[in-house]
Amino acid sequence: MEISKRTRELRTENAFVVLKEVGELVAKGNKIVSFCIGEPDFDTPRHIKDCAVKAIDDGKTGYTPSPGIPELREAIAEAQSEYKGVDIKAEDVVVANGSKQFIGYSILSCTDCNKGNEVIFPNPGYPIYRSQIEAHGAVPVALNLLESKNFGFELDALREKVSDKTKLLIINTPQNPTGGVLAKDELEEIAKLAIKHDFFVFSDDIYSRIVYGKKFESIAAIDGMQERTIIADGLSKTYAMTGWRIGFAINKKLAPYFSTWVTNIEACAGHPNQYAALQAVSGPQDEAEEMRKKFHERRDLIVKGLNEIPGITCTNPRGAFYAYPNITEACRMTGAKDSEEFREKLLYEAGVAVLSDIHFGERIPGEGEHMRMSYATSNSNIKEGLNIIREFIEKNSK
Repeated sequence: MEISKRTRELRTENAFVVLKEVGELVAKGNKIVSFCIGEPDFDTPRHIKDCAVKAIDDGKTGYTPSPGIPELREAIAEAQSEYKGVDIKAEDVVVANGSKQFIGYSILSCTDCNKGNEVIFPNPGYPIYRSQIEAHGAVPVALNLLESKNFGFELDALREKVSDKTKLLIINTPQNPTGGVLAKDELEEIAKLAIKHDFFVFSDDIYSRIVYGKKFESIAAIDGMQERTIIADGLSKTYAMTGWRIGFAINKKLAPYFSTWVTNIEACAGHPNQYAALQAVSGPQDEAEEMRKKFHERRDLIVKGLNEIPGITCTNPRGAFYAYPNITEACRMTGAKDSEEFREKLLYEAGVAVLSDIHFGERIPGEGEHMRMSYATSNSNIKEGLNIIREFIEKNSK
């Protein structure tokens, strides 16, 4: 019996691979300072947890409508309309067990398998974009993000990538792994291309409420773009609810089809979890804002610290909770052939866990070596980890 080619070649999310390595080292008694997982280190706010307990006690434990309970869809529509400057109706919203599913549902809804339909995605970028594009029989087209552009889009390069085969463009702002944020003028140019060439834009907004300095700009708010923008968002990062698995997508035309995909694959999102989500979206926002402020503080701490380490430079991420330092010189100084070897040495010799740039796509010629560090961890861990990295480079410099 054979395993399908699609399954054999299915890519994965390497953060979890490294997390397994970390777990094995910790089990052997090693102390590891970890920057590898993109998960808030805060607990879910008490009022949200209490709402879930009440829902369970009230018997909210059966199936729900596939697109989600009406109250939650209404609350999401209201909150997203206000925050993103668009007019969203409850029927445009579909809820699922996390927002990740909507990457696949969007590709399935916008492309036909093995027909040469193309999906443009950011590189470096969230690795599940490419794995889902390939698994569903579409053609992946990588759009390189450059450090010199603060990891924004090179618009001329995007124009060259767009063709009559383009069916979907994936954008992620603020972005994983770089923390880059697309400016309004960049979004406007992307919008012109989407309208001219008639393709959908999948806007991965999972970090949209973790922005520093400026307000979040949604491409859906640009004239002519709401109908062709798939807004994908969720509660994991904003409310420290990664394990609750509640996400949603918004698009008037595609909502009925997303609902059908949910019926086929998930049936519905967890019933009591949806009531927790309702409380998160419509209840007090104070704790979510305090988390954002903490991330901002940590961003300043880690970026300053990284730039003080010989061999490392780091741009200032404008959103999310990731730093993406350039370690080209650090690799040269320590004799590491590339970022992945540097990552391995750092983990096994120094006890610090990070991810290398190859965990987020193909390395871009001329862009040097990078690593991703999640600063969704305490100030003390950040300081300790930076000190260990500094000492590791000093000790191993050739």
